[in-house]
Amino acid sequence: MGGLVEWVNPPAFQAGGRERSQYVGWYDEESLGGLEGTCVKTVETDPNFVMGHVIKNGLEVLGTGRTIRLDQELDKDIKKMVSLGKSKSVTDREKKHVNAVRLWAEGEMTAATHVWEDILVTHPQDILALKFAHDSYFYLGYQPQCRDSIARVLPSWNKRMPLYGYLLGMYAFGLEECNHYQQAEVTARQGLDINRRDAWSTHAMAHVFEMQGRFEEGINFMSNTENDWNTCGMIACHNYWHYGVYNIEKGTYDDALGIFDSEIMKRAKTSGALLDVVDAASLLFRLQMEGVNVKDRWQDVFESCQSHIEDHIITFNDAHILFACLGSEKVEESKRLIDTLKDFVRNGKGDNRRISEEVGVPLCEGILAYENGEYARAVDLMYPIRYRIITIGGSHAQRDVFNQLLIQAAIKSTRKDHCKLARKENSVLSPGIEHVISKFLVGQSTTELKGNSL
Repeated sequence: MGGLVEWVNPPAFQAGGRERSQYVGWYDEESLGGLEGTCVKTVETDPNFVMGHVIKNGLEVLGTGRTIRLDQELDKDIKKMVSLGKSKSVTDREKKHVNAVRLWAEGEMTAATHVWEDILVTHPQDILALKFAHDSYFYLGYQPQCRDSIARVLPSWNKRMPLYGYLLGMYAFGLEECNHYQQAEVTARQGLDINRRDAWSTHAMAHVFEMQGRFEEGINFMSNTENDWNTCGMIACHNYWHYGVYNIEKGTYDDALGIFDSEIMKRAKTSGALLDVVDAASLLFRLQMEGVNVKDRWQDVFESCQSHIEDHIITFNDAHILFACLGSEKVEESKRLIDTLKDFVRNGKGDNRRISEEVGVPLCEGILAYENGEYARAVDLMYPIRYRIITIGGSHAQRDVFNQLLIQAAIKSTRKDHCKLARKENSVLSPGIEHVISKFLVGQSTTELKGNSL
């Protein structure tokens, strides 16, 4: 059946197992130096242990904060891993792992998932291949694959196996992203029954509440279980983001700002992880669209992501980094992001080069136009790509900020066809859309509404 690993160096194997547990559980084991420290220890224990390099490099590239295109040290690490993978003692399975991480590092994310899926055909309990593939589908906006990657292997697992409960949380998230909300909730609760500190099952529940517009339930759930999930540092910031979004959608903006100040920004500054930084940018931008004065909070967000302006690893990150540049009124940096994105389209390679060309450039130019008060131009740029924004990755809940931005641009545009466009959108797109439309149409006179009636 193919267990988790059959690697030969016992100390390195033990360290590698601890890496996988922390990665799947989204927590840092402080006694081991956290996930990063465990990765370093694994490689130091046996520098020739190829899977140690696979785990370390895989986590690095899937963190979406470093790219071999700009980072010579990472490029060197990837090349060393590839060299070790050529040893005669390396198994075919290990070579596939090496190849998958190399492909991801080179920007070929879809190709990397094919290799991991190939591993899972014969080794369905390979949690590393499973988690890497699952996370990659999230970055690519491949919801059915996100769901089915777990569904295919679940029959080969059972409750007695370590980490089984975490698979339920992963499966629940895939179900939710495919709009199977009832099944997602049942599955997430099963995961929490096994381990109430499973922050990813909590995360899946948070998505169900969001997508069904159950904001009060979401607030109560996150509040009542906060001490269970807030120690899982790699996902806690994002769970607080969900907590904050519920409050925005309820109109309790002070509570949302309080969560931003006490948890989200503090955690983003400490970790420096782009997952956390984009959450900070997203929440502030949503608040700003609601007319909330966020004061000078944008500066901290910008400082946390300014070193990533030219990365262009995934378009989802680019758009949120642009939010931070614009929010902090960094005109030159905003221009540099878009200019280097266009250069990446001309000279780059991989999945994100194509996505950037088809969606990333018009999306970022649309965001810039909106911030410059060019609302009609923002609509003209974003409306044609609205159903392709899914390809930039992230969840439905995360991408909803772009739906709301488009609708607000249409409402603020002076063109009557744009006003009609805005009124045609409804809560089918997202729970937040109806709220946005009703709020911004309140100021229109009866005459204007009749003139723009459908």
